[in-house]
Amino acid sequence: MVSLRLAPALAFAQPFSLIRIPVTVRILIAIGLSLWLVDARPALTADRLAGHGFIGLMAGELAIGISIALALQLAFGAILWAGGVLDFQAGYGLATLADPTTREEMPLAGTVLVYGAAALFFTTGAQYDLLALWVASIETLPVGYGLLTPDMAALGSYIGTVFILAIGLVGAAMLAIFLADIVIAFLSRTLPQMNVLLLGFQVKAMLLLVTLPLAIALAGALFLRILRLAVTAPTSWWSVG
Repeated sequence: MVSLRLAPALAFAQPFSLIRIPVTVRILIAIGLSLWLVDARPALTADRLAGHGFIGLMAGELAIGISIALALQLAFGAILWAGGVLDFQAGYGLATLADPTTREEMPLAGTVLVYGAAALFFTTGAQYDLLALWVASIETLPVGYGLLTPDMAALGSYIGTVFILAIGLVGAAMLAIFLADIVIAFLSRTLPQMNVLLLGFQVKAMLLLVTLPLAIALAGALFLRILRLAVTAPTSWWSVG
């Protein structure tokens, strides 16, 4: 039962899905961690099981696990989306990068940002914050407590916050490329014979290569804020149905 709280995040959510470890292994890790949680909190993981249907118990535990996985997936999805917006503005929207872990096409700048966020997730110890979140879920909602009634206002606030912060990650690069667009537009008016499309691709591609590392370096606090929200926000979504 407790493993259903852990398995969705470890098996399907980023950054764990970015690691080239088989899903089966990650699920086994979730089962091992759930055994530790049950041993550490026996009163909160066993007392309420009597008198409840097996399917209902599973649904309640899985709802909590999905909410935690959703928080992580939304955070990294917002970062990937911001990179896609930057790619489109810089002209890299014509090209995509195949991700070997998901076997899907990902934006170039978005891939850099997502893998950078994943590296920051593990180097700053956010995985331990996630473990603390699982422990807090056991203490707040013991096994068998009941199904969740999601707080949609808190969820909507979280979605808006992470997407605004994600735009801030690439804001400096987007501003630089926007100014380059304005300059190229003025040049096209004064030099009509110039190939504006070809010049724009070259200038904006080089500008992205210069400004993206600077934007990432300056946005460390935003990265940390997004990751912190991902491992703390689900506690505000839980209410007993």
